[in-house]
Amino acid sequence: GRHSMLPRHVQRLGRDWIAHWNGPQILTLNSPVSSCMRWAGQYPWASFPLPVPVDVTANWRLPLFFGPWRQFQNSSWQLDNFTLSSCFHVPNPSMKSEGEEPLTKKRRLSGQHDTSTPEEEANFSNQREVSCLSVAQNEEKRSSKKGTIKRHWEYFCQHSRTMKIFENKETDQSNTESEAKFDFTVMSYNILSQNLLEDNSHLYKHCRQRLLIWTYRFPNILQEIKQLDADVLCLQEVQEDHYRTEIKSSLESLGYHCEYKMRTGRKPDGCAICFKTSKFSLISSNPVEFFRHDIPLLDRDNVGLVLLLQPRFHCKSNAAICIANTHLLYNPRRGDIKLTQLAMLLAEIASVAPQKDGTFCPIIICGDFNSVPGSPLYRFIKEGKLNYEGLAIGKVSGQEQFARGQRILSIPIWPKKLGISQNCVYEVKQQQKEENAGEKLEAAKLDNTQEVVIASEKLSSKLQHHFKLSSVYSHYLPETGIPEVTTCHSRSAVTVDYIFYSAANDDTAAQSGAEDSFHGGLKLLGRLALLTEKDLWTVNGLPNENNSSDHLPLLAEFRLIER
Repeated sequence: GRHSMLPRHVQRLGRDWIAHWNGPQILTLNSPVSSCMRWAGQYPWASFPLPVPVDVTANWRLPLFFGPWRQFQNSSWQLDNFTLSSCFHVPNPSMKSEGEEPLTKKRRLSGQHDTSTPEEEANFSNQREVSCLSVAQNEEKRSSKKGTIKRHWEYFCQHSRTMKIFENKETDQSNTESEAKFDFTVMSYNILSQNLLEDNSHLYKHCRQRLLIWTYRFPNILQEIKQLDADVLCLQEVQEDHYRTEIKSSLESLGYHCEYKMRTGRKPDGCAICFKTSKFSLISSNPVEFFRHDIPLLDRDNVGLVLLLQPRFHCKSNAAICIANTHLLYNPRRGDIKLTQLAMLLAEIASVAPQKDGTFCPIIICGDFNSVPGSPLYRFIKEGKLNYEGLAIGKVSGQEQFARGQRILSIPIWPKKLGISQNCVYEVKQQQKEENAGEKLEAAKLDNTQEVVIASEKLSSKLQHHFKLSSVYSHYLPETGIPEVTTCHSRSAVTVDYIFYSAANDDTAAQSGAEDSFHGGLKLLGRLALLTEKDLWTVNGLPNENNSSDHLPLLAEFRLIER
């Protein structure tokens, strides 16, 4: 109707040209690409990820109905009139990704086993009430470039349970109390070791080979880290030679100080925690090795890393934050090893985080736990207790819907000489016993009452820890209840990566049951939204042209609450 003066056949030509334009292709004219790639809220710090050039044939030209370009520019048909992002997108319901979905993925997209409890469903409902979603709509998850998915930022209410959307990051920081607050962001990211990628090539059959080489992957990973600009990075599967030659120096050039713990044995990767020196100073760095040559159960080479950081701002001089990072054993059938590794990490945190007044400083635990939401291991982290009597080792992590590991967990799971109690703390008395050569002779002379007490301790099937932890993510989309995923490759798409934190009393984003037994606490301000398996297969899963790991980065913003 806007060009009624045009002949009817010319108008039809224009309609036919638009109708047959391939759905995933984008036409961008006279506009910087970056303007199409802002997150919800238009944060300059959150542009993600970098687009790739549109595949347009060399002999492509504008159809005749557009007429002279000058006339087209002055008309009401300017592309900018259609969308504020300066991108012209013609949707197509039959849109295909850059590669066909592998046969192993042609199954129910909701295949992640739901092992959540009724209590967690109530927590999910509570989470839904307080979550402040950005204005990004569902279609905005797919960015304006082929092979890219857009992730939006989710906010949480600051002072009430009512919904509120902040237009920009400065809105929350501009009040009179900002000088007394310390806000910071934390990322957890399994960057996929190149060595592990090549050893497990069957997981990446859906990927083009050129996308799997390290020289292609590392620039993408580094660009993600630059754009997300977290104050603390917890990285897993950091290959030692790559860390030494390029990762460490690249992150140091961005203002990070890096601490690294390589896996034991012949495993060439490890965990790293990197923090902005402008925000924190290092109090202590504490590596944790899960391998013990004297304990047959602990014959795996996984590691953890625990840092105690001091914020650089005018608060109490003894303010500290404990950051832990780990990558637990993958094997779905060895839940006994997973629980023991977790207990060792928690014991190290318990030895690092205590304050002078006997309380714990705020704690954040990141990592790839190789366990799904609702599993016994997951519930143990969140609830602080687990009765594992009669529990099959293959069901601890919930990775397999039909667990192959049927052996029942022994009581206790780990031997006493590990030096860690059922409360997941180091037993100082045990170390003293090992130093005393005559201790064994004394133990042989115990009376019957003492023997009964010791036997009852050994037979306890209840694990506990002293931290009241909440999960940054709720693991289900609030609108639909569809599971979120943090990893997606040819064999599976599930959540195994987490950020747990000790919540302050007034943190409305915390799951019910989280209590403040800490020196202050942490308030969750926001998080980078996760995606569903269906979302990820629209860009051919992970890794893909723009996301070079088989895991998504997790990102959360916290506020330190002092007492």
